[in-house]
Amino acid sequence: MHRAAYRERGLDATYVAFDVAPKLLGDALRGARALGIRQLAVSLPHKVAVRKYLDRIDPVAQKIGAVNTITRVEDELVGSNTDWQGALRALEREAPVAGRRAVVLGAGGTARALVYALCREGAEVTVLNRTVATAEGLAADLGARAAGPLGALPDHRFEILVNTTSVGLGSDLSPVAAEALHPDCVVMDAVYEPARTRLLRDAAAAGARTVEGKWMLVHQAALQFESWSGCKAPLEAMARAFDQAGGSGT
Repeated sequence: MHRAAYRERGLDATYVAFDVAPKLLGDALRGARALGIRQLAVSLPHKVAVRKYLDRIDPVAQKIGAVNTITRVEDELVGSNTDWQGALRALEREAPVAGRRAVVLGAGGTARALVYALCREGAEVTVLNRTVATAEGLAADLGARAAGPLGALPDHRFEILVNTTSVGLGSDLSPVAAEALHPDCVVMDAVYEPARTRLLRDAAAAGARTVEGKWMLVHQAALQFESWSGCKAPLEAMARAFDQAGGSGT
């Protein structure tokens, strides 16, 4: 997606992928400094741990407690978060979120971005997670209304449901029983491979509107591109590149 954006805007730049083991994260950031890399996109499982290796973190990423973007500003590595805006733009492709009752599944870095975005826009948010204490901590940090275990979903009336867990990634599993879904909601799955996860297929069968994880990924990448280049992101070119790569990510 990033390389497609560079081609579209005529920029002499490239993006490459690095598979970094958690124990080598500090070494990777020192290498990035030494090589003069201008920007890094941070994926799981590093979005929280990477913060301690940065010179500065912007206020929103500080509040969220997770970084998905590192941009070199002069000699400093500055952390920010485009996940929350990417998620919001993806959801709003189907419906506004202000005043809606929302449930977020999971309590990791992506969940923190989603909860921040939803609360910021005035949604009533409940966080459900396998480890309830983690959900409760996230809810307290970001102003969510309530928290509980994943199995508590049927007890909640919701108009927005977002899965940020890894359930469904490369599999035909869903974190939600099909009978818990209903037609008066928007369902988004942050999992983007496969494009139509079991959760999204079940939601569509129940008559719900659905948002593929692709759109959160494309929108957050577009914001990364803009923060580094100063150019308007060519969103459609980036989306086409995602599709042509088989939805394999950045």
